[in-house]
This record gives sequence, C-alpha cells and structure tokens, in this order.
Amino acid sequence: MGSGLEDIQIPDDGGRPNKRALVISAHPDDSEFGAAGTIALWARQGWEVYYLICTDGSKGSDDPEMTPEKLAPLRREEQRAAVQVVGGKEVFFLEYVDGELEYTPEYARDVVRAIRTIRPYTVFSHDPNQIVRNMFVNHRDHRTAGTVALDAVYPLARNRPTFPELLNEGLEPHSTKEVYLWSASDTNFSVDITDVIDLKLEALSKHASQMAEMAARLDQIRAFWKNEDGRYMENFRRIVIPF
Repeated sequence: MGSGLEDIQIPDDGGRPNKRALVISAHPDDSEFGAAGTIALWARQGWEVYYLICTDGSKGSDDPEMTPEKLAPLRREEQRAAVQVVGGKEVFFLEYVDGELEYTPEYARDVVRAIRTIRPYTVFSHDPNQIVRNMFVNHRDHRTAGTVALDAVYPLARNRPTFPELLNEGLEPHSTKEVYLWSASDTNFSVDITDVIDLKLEALSKHASQMAEMAARLDQIRAFWKNEDGRYMENFRRIVIPF
C-alpha cells in the first residue's frame, strides 16, 4: 500500500519562505503528545501542516482480543480524526511494522520523498535521545524516526546525488529551514498552548484505542504540560538551519 504522497501536487516555492510544516512521527498519537498544541496555533495562523506516520501502530494494544490486522486500520482512522481536530492539512502513512522500525536506505528514501514532495519550511519530529528528562526510556521507533528525520533534513533531502531515483520522479532537492524536536531533554524553545490545551486533549482523545482510561486520568495528563506559573507549554529543541 502506498503512502498517498504520489497523489498530491504541491507547488515549488523556490527559495521563498512558506508556511508549510511536516510532522514526522513513529506512531499514530506521537504527534498529538508532542506538538498538537503548537500545530493547532500554527494552523490558525495559516500554516499548512502535513503528517508522515512511519509505522502501522499495530503493536499498540495489550488487549488479547485485538489483532495487528484490526488495530492498524483503526489507528489510521484515529490519526486522521486527530489531525482534523487541530486543523492539520493531510496525513500520510508509510506502514512500517510497529516496533521494528529500522534505519534502512529504503526508509530514509521514503522520508526524503516526503520532504521533497511537501517542501516544508519546518519539520517537527522526535528527539532521538535514549532517555527523556530522566523520566522514561524513549521508544526505539521514536529514536529511529527522529534520527532519520534529522538526516533527511540534512543532508539527504537537499543533496542532489542522493536517491537519484527521486529525481526521476520529479522530486528536486529541498532545504528545510528549521526543526522542532519534542521529548527533548535539552530544550531551548517553548510554545504557550494554554489557549488550545483543551484542543490538544481532544485530539489525544481521538486515539481511543490508546486512551481508553484517559477520562479517569485527565487531570494527570493535563498537568504534564503545566508549568509553575499555571500556563500550559510545549517545549522543543529548535534547530535553525542557517544555510
């Protein structure tokens, strides 16, 4: 099954800035935890935000009655519903097997294809660190997705000799200008999402297969993004690419 990227046409803006972002995440629901508030705010400001989900999410259940064959299409629909809540433009799925995401030339090429197709000014993704704020171990798929996203931004997507087959598809090199990494221990950029915290939680609630007990833990989940001043923040490691 294709990602759907081959069916869209996005204009080449040349070297001009555009208000287009690409969110690269390992699983359905990762982007809602990481950046849904920021994306909702940007969408209100006229940004077009696209999503690339790298795995099929088929391992995200402990329910003995739930099979990977049932879960994968369900999670695709949950992700589409979450994107609609925050005003995202479109979502694409690579459908690598959940829990088995590997850094291969084929996978890197798929991410580069997405960047060269969508031609984003900004990319959002996972910080590929192993331990997040000494709180939890970062999922191996998250680490792989974040590493490949960074490598795809620089140098792969902008390097003409890399993946010449993409040139044959009409996909010219593209230079992304900034990257926002969520789940970073070393953060340098914060976005006040207080005005859209309920929208972020609504987007998360669309992932019903993952958030069955969300209503009972709503205050605990909400508090994760609350700072000492009572504001709700999404924190990132922001990298501006100067060339």
